[in-house]
Amino acid sequence: MKSNGTNSNGRSIGISGSVLLGAAFLMATSAIGPGFLTQTAVFTNKLKAAFGFAILASVLIDVVVQLNIWRILGVSGMRGQDVANRVLPGLGYFLAFAVAMGGLVFNVGNVAGAAMGLNVICGVPMTPGAIISAGIAIALFLSKEMGRAMDNFTKVLGILMIALVLFVAVKTHPPIGLALKETILPSTIDWLTVLTLVGGTVGGYITFAGAHRIIDAGITGQEHIGEISRGSINAIGITALMRYLLFLAILGVVAAGKQLDPNNPPASAFLLGAGNLGYRFFGVVLWSAAVTSVVGASYTSISFLKTLFKSIESNQRYWIIGFITVSALIFTTIGKPVKLLILAGAVNGLILPLSLISMLLAAHRKDVVGDYKHPMLLTIFGYVMVVFTGWMGISSLSKIADLFR
Repeated sequence: MKSNGTNSNGRSIGISGSVLLGAAFLMATSAIGPGFLTQTAVFTNKLKAAFGFAILASVLIDVVVQLNIWRILGVSGMRGQDVANRVLPGLGYFLAFAVAMGGLVFNVGNVAGAAMGLNVICGVPMTPGAIISAGIAIALFLSKEMGRAMDNFTKVLGILMIALVLFVAVKTHPPIGLALKETILPSTIDWLTVLTLVGGTVGGYITFAGAHRIIDAGITGQEHIGEISRGSINAIGITALMRYLLFLAILGVVAAGKQLDPNNPPASAFLLGAGNLGYRFFGVVLWSAAVTSVVGASYTSISFLKTLFKSIESNQRYWIIGFITVSALIFTTIGKPVKLLILAGAVNGLILPLSLISMLLAAHRKDVVGDYKHPMLLTIFGYVMVVFTGWMGISSLSKIADLFR
């Protein structure tokens, strides 16, 4: 159903706003997975307060990427793979399979993270924890209104994660003044860290999660460009808020001279900063981050395939359920496939520059966006991001060699 936002009683506007907020949380919680938590802890431990600048720089880059992709897809009403195929026949198929395969492998890690979260919260063994978590995710897609169920689920858990991390940040008493100073005027700048954060926030399927959600809800066309733009910025804002609060919480621990456990940096930070209660809170945050990433990865991976194969489009919910089931089966029977995660990470690094350049090339084609005029400044900055993320993606290919050493 296309929501035109013009209903006199405000009902359509309310529905659009709810969906856009849900899409923002879907994208944000897709980015906030187990890797997000570990990454933030490791970089905070390494760069201390100067990590604040890396967060700020990555957020600015993320906004450029997200605005470009959401606006172009939103105006065209076409999903990423269809736009890519329009620009270069066959490219959409490559992106779709790369996203789906990468999403499946990463989903195994997400299921593992959810299982670990339940283990921390209440001692549930890993295999039952994985099955329970997968079952909860599957239940969302069995709902008659699976879009609304997914929106509400990611909103609730997203807000819960932010609240719990805020609590721990208050408990650890971080040097806020120093953090703010280093965020603006850093003593150390590590651009590789910045690019790594970008890849983890808008890389692979993540930036398309929210954009595909608004297309499914029918919020498309130039008349919705303002809403779409705000939704894309809100998504990055939610992710940035979570990252910065987590940075402050961990910085408080590190600044006090305490040593993080290298085997599980974020868990040890919560334990050292807020005791056993903090450790339980970490379990809740980890489970919430992991299970919402399972939902986001599964939904978006299948959304990349459904317009290419009619059988998938007509049975979307069952393909998503199958995707989650296979992810859980791989984890419970094989475990986390470390080498596959490395390979998926390397391929994932190529998805963002390829998809972004496809969007930018399509932004000025009438057969894609009609009479829409994409801002030239966004286009220029977008191509700059293609170069940066392309370099990061090519660099990540070196990881493949490690598989055969």
